[in-house]
Amino acid sequence: MTLIPPTLRILRIDSRKDDIRAAMDLLRRRLSPRGDVVSQAGRQRTIEIFGEALSPKQVVERICGDVARRGLAAVLDYSARIDKAELTAETIRVPLVELTQAHAGADPELLGAVRRVRERIGTFQEAILQHDIRVERPGGYLIQRCRPLDRVGICVPGGAAAYPSTVLMTAVPAQVAGVKQLAVVAPPTKFGSYNGDLLATCHELGITEVYRLGGAQAVAALAYGVEGIARVDKIVGPGNLFVALAKQHVFGEVDIDSIAGPSEVVVIVDRSTRAEYTAYDLMAQAEHAPGASILIGWDAAVLDAAVDEIGRQLARVERGDLARQSLEEFGAVILARDEDEACRLADEIAPEHLHIATENAAALAEKIRHAGAMFLGNHTPVALGDYAAGPSHVLPTSGTARFASGLSANDFLRTHSVLCFDHEGMMELARDVEILATKEGLTAHRASVEVRK
Repeated sequence: MTLIPPTLRILRIDSRKDDIRAAMDLLRRRLSPRGDVVSQAGRQRTIEIFGEALSPKQVVERICGDVARRGLAAVLDYSARIDKAELTAETIRVPLVELTQAHAGADPELLGAVRRVRERIGTFQEAILQHDIRVERPGGYLIQRCRPLDRVGICVPGGAAAYPSTVLMTAVPAQVAGVKQLAVVAPPTKFGSYNGDLLATCHELGITEVYRLGGAQAVAALAYGVEGIARVDKIVGPGNLFVALAKQHVFGEVDIDSIAGPSEVVVIVDRSTRAEYTAYDLMAQAEHAPGASILIGWDAAVLDAAVDEIGRQLARVERGDLARQSLEEFGAVILARDEDEACRLADEIAPEHLHIATENAAALAEKIRHAGAMFLGNHTPVALGDYAAGPSHVLPTSGTARFASGLSANDFLRTHSVLCFDHEGMMELARDVEILATKEGLTAHRASVEVRK
């Protein structure tokens, strides 16, 4: 393995020369943060807040435990200590008049985009929504019922940028499913719950519950319920490491969508791919900072051209320094033997976003099973899915696409079965029940059928 000098120090892996298994293990470790590593600055900040050095996991356990015991008082305390936000029981919720004013003063172009995107998301989510199914049986029938959750909490980040798109990609699928109560939490920052674009988007979608809360304390408030904030049934939406660990901690008290790591993309390229396109495809995820960007191809010249182009384009983007840092810390360029090996490597990584920017993208997609979302061809950048196409941009990260799926309207449904049989139908099943119940020693189960014969 070597580093590409001099403008961009990104890891390069050559499957013809390097130990590809060791290299892949290294990539997987980089893409799967354990949540127990903290910077020196973060360690010092933890000591200032808690009086001792704690790992992120311990921080989350402390916060969630305090919120479960002390309720709103703990939430307000941690908001003051961590976010420097002096909130009260009266000011923690964004007033309806503020939502209305934000909407009235919003950029008309933004509101137009929100309406168009809402329509696209809604159309797609309605098309994939599960419905009740009835199966007829002799002497009876079975029904699988789908019912929406009552109340859902949505986490919206607000540290380094404002994310109206996250409101759209979480709230609209929930509304399509039929969820009636949505509670949005966003940090008390200029990019969070004090951001006019974010508040205007909430108002446009009919969301009236918005709370000035971030971090683990927001997750705990939604999960346990505190004074003025009713507990929810499910928590969805992205966030930083502490939000992810808090969602993991409260799972079981409530449902969650996923435990998300840094944003990530794998881009597969061939000679048909323009280097300028590839550069921005990789930089787009890297600018999340952290964001993992991995380039795979089987033509060294194509890969070299893409990396050279990144070096030229980084200075042209607003978050170029952050993108460079992410590319050098979490990025990689992999030279595969051929397209089959490229597909196999991408499948092993199981990335959040997989962009197959090749001439035969649809054919290669059939060779890959594991990805949060696939983007095919040179004119389907990941940004289309992030903002406007229809599927939610809340996707599995850190290799969890091996077993997890992206958020959809169906994740806001719960199902239960309904069974109904007459005497004849019961008799059709009785002998099998008796045999199995006898084998398991559950004689009352057996007798509950026998007594009805």
